[in-house]
Amino acid sequence: MDRRGPASLVLAVTLLAGTVAAAAERLDGEAIRRAFEGNTVAGRYSGSHQPFSEYHHPDGRATGHNRNVPNRDACWITTADAVCYYYGPQESRRTYCFTVERSDRLYILRSRPSGRINGMATVEPGDPARASAGSPAWACDGLISRAPAGTRLAER
Repeated sequence: MDRRGPASLVLAVTLLAGTVAAAAERLDGEAIRRAFEGNTVAGRYSGSHQPFSEYHHPDGRATGHNRNVPNRDACWITTADAVCYYYGPQESRRTYCFTVERSDRLYILRSRPSGRINGMATVEPGDPARASAGSPAWACDGLISRAPAGTRLAER
């Protein structure tokens, strides 16, 4: 981490965003899955500069936090050209989808369909922050057929 603190990092990333985005490679869904699955996506939201860090389990769960609020039911899935996250039970679910661009180690997440930059992140191998340790178990309903009997489904 930059010794000058997170504010300096955010400022540097924000200033470079236009330049980096122009040189970035847009990833398709399969490339996003390969980059995120089994790894931690950590960064800051544009605008608020609040942090996020989520370990992307191969079974579709995302443990970690958004804006320092721990995930209790987050799920992720890729589409042909984006990554989507959903939170909460089906009747009150919130879904967010992003296209992903990569420039060296920087990943730019753009809200879909607006194309606005939602955040910037890096991908860390594995679960270095141990986000999955002590996290309650849940199953993502997109993978219900593989959920063990008696497993609690995502809830808020």
